[in-house]
Amino acid sequence: MPDTHAPHPAAAVSESRLWDRLMEMARIGAIPGAREGEWGVNRPCLSPEDRQARRLLIGWAEAIGLAVSIDRLGNLFLRHEGSDPTLAPVLTGSHMDSQPKGGRFDGIYGVIAALEAVQALREAGLSTRRPIEIVAWTNEEGGRFAPGCMGSMAYSGFAPPDTWDDIRDSAGIRWADALAQHLAEEADLPRRPLGVVEGVAPFAYLEAHIEQGPVLERQGIEIGAVTGIQGSRWFSVEILGRSDHAGTCPLSLRQDALQDAIRAITALNALMQDPTDVLRFTVGRMEVFPNASNSVADLVRFSIDFRHPDDRVLQARGNAIEGVIQAALKSCDYRLEERFHARPATFDAGIIATIEGAATALGLSHMRLPSGAFHDAQFLVPICPTGMIFIPCRGGISHNPAEYAEPAHCANGARVLAQALAELAAR
Repeated sequence: MPDTHAPHPAAAVSESRLWDRLMEMARIGAIPGAREGEWGVNRPCLSPEDRQARRLLIGWAEAIGLAVSIDRLGNLFLRHEGSDPTLAPVLTGSHMDSQPKGGRFDGIYGVIAALEAVQALREAGLSTRRPIEIVAWTNEEGGRFAPGCMGSMAYSGFAPPDTWDDIRDSAGIRWADALAQHLAEEADLPRRPLGVVEGVAPFAYLEAHIEQGPVLERQGIEIGAVTGIQGSRWFSVEILGRSDHAGTCPLSLRQDALQDAIRAITALNALMQDPTDVLRFTVGRMEVFPNASNSVADLVRFSIDFRHPDDRVLQARGNAIEGVIQAALKSCDYRLEERFHARPATFDAGIIATIEGAATALGLSHMRLPSGAFHDAQFLVPICPTGMIFIPCRGGISHNPAEYAEPAHCANGARVLAQALAELAAR
């Protein structure tokens, strides 16, 4: 039986190299930050900035001898070959796209930490039995095309790859057209089958990420072994009224879409009350038409993002949303569409133990905690043992130019990842 304990592979992780790559990547799509010397990122999926970032990553990967390929969703893979290339690979990575006012670490840290971990293994002279593949998933954020996690959902078979073809961004560009253009511009890259849909499942999946919450920092803990991800349901709501003159139409005769939207959101806030403060309910986007100060609104669109770790709560309150909206409206009609539905995910106990063991071996403090944000890892759970490594981020701030992680914390996460990958790839 092979020795699953690698000889200190984490020792070759370079904190300065990892940090320099993070900062070089963050200059692509850079936007002003909250403090001097810091900045955020606007790097939409399938944009020129996205492609520039991918080419930078590919250059780093090819320089250390990794093989590059993409699938038909644009998921990007960088392969470190194992001594037995017929074995299912250990998969690790995250995403490269950002929110419109995103940070320098969300998603991209997991990709560059994976590259650093694999480079460290190679520089340490460690031969792995299984291949290790670094993946950059397409469209995790959903900032340009909603919902997010399209690449990992298609890879895992959660949804057919043509599910989102007709979804449009704010400029009216179809997802299918943007993807076709992107693939044409990466036509020089070798193509591979689309995950378990056309190929085989990985042996395991590990994703490193900033916590995007305050728990690790507040408790002074260096590494989080993530236990799972809460479930999510996303809805789009349209309130349909009638436009009238603001100065002449009596209030009693109006079909004011904005006022009814306010009534609906107020009623939804009541539905989502939770004294334990575990439930997450957000109306994050609203559009008003005709959006004129002297006209009654005839159409309001708004989003609902509802999350909970208990599937019973997720289903019961999510299913109640339509009735609550209907009962709250005074004079308007409505349309409701559920655009995303993912049940809570529980990570593999063996992977959690591997992460904890790696942290202990490296003398790093660690704790178990759940993820409030959803990640691509959620969609790998049904197809292979899956887990996540969290590192602290300042103030728990994310999706914000002020997002920040200390260089030492970034390196610690990469060291734990390197150790865990070495052990998994030896099996």
